[in-house]
Amino acid sequence: LDASYPEERLTYLMQDSGVALLLTDSSLVAALPQVAGLHALELDQMDFSQWPATAPVVDLHPDNLAYVIYTSGSTGQPKGVSVAHGPLSMHCQAIGERYEMSAADCELHFMSFAFDGAHERWLTSLTHGARLLLRDDSLWTPEQTYTAMHRHGVTVAAFPPVYLQQLAEHAERDGNPPRVRIYCFGGDAVPHASFELAKRALRPEYIINGYGPTETVVTPLIWKAGPDQACGAAYAPIGSRIGDRSTYVLDDQLNPPSQGLSGELYLGGESLARGYLNRPGMTAERFVPDPFGAPGGRFYRSGDLVRQREDGTTDYI
Repeated sequence: LDASYPEERLTYLMQDSGVALLLTDSSLVAALPQVAGLHALELDQMDFSQWPATAPVVDLHPDNLAYVIYTSGSTGQPKGVSVAHGPLSMHCQAIGERYEMSAADCELHFMSFAFDGAHERWLTSLTHGARLLLRDDSLWTPEQTYTAMHRHGVTVAAFPPVYLQQLAEHAERDGNPPRVRIYCFGGDAVPHASFELAKRALRPEYIINGYGPTETVVTPLIWKAGPDQACGAAYAPIGSRIGDRSTYVLDDQLNPPSQGLSGELYLGGESLARGYLNRPGMTAERFVPDPFGAPGGRFYRSGDLVRQREDGTTDYI
């Protein structure tokens, strides 16, 4: 829950999810809506001295629920998407490998925790031994971010595309970019000119474009571009699949289109959400049987038009 959301939206999320316990702190609890049956635990008021410093041993199955995160609700009320531990764990391990994360890294955590991409980033960093630099509640200017990355030795950072462009413009004026090895972005299409500016001004080892509906566990596809790679199109491509997933580009009859033609992107494999919380009809509509996979398999109809290049790279149309 992002405490900056309007009270009406927060109330809806609390009631629709059926959450029973709210973890917060004393600075926020008074500003949050009061929902019947919901108990709040103010962590900064807790005395943890009686508890061991080691993590508790718990029985955890890959099918256990990890989180419920809500879509934007651009068409009607927001919908809760339920994600289990198994798909989330697989995704973070695969992302860590593709990013080549290690204990030598320091990641700037910039995104709102109400966004699933934020959880990919902090989980992946910490499970690979990296340090995490947390932004406070204020929205930093590009100049503040630039200074913080220099000061703390940030090596990995993720930003919205527009903000990354502003950061690149500042770096081009300054001429001394921080030694960040990976910048990643996602959520909006990135024009060729913006990509080239970021590559030229920020000088990272890689720029990564991530794509993914919430229903497919954060970013099932990414494009990892080195300094010599170009978009090859008007916008940065969304790349290739991550981890134990399957991707299909299909027409209305679930047939692959001819090479170079567009089709709808379907995503399957081991990293799909359970479905929509308390919405079985909608789940059945979007998560459909996978005719190409193992019996009982599902894939997700993204509704997004894409085109695949000869090398397998996917372009968002």
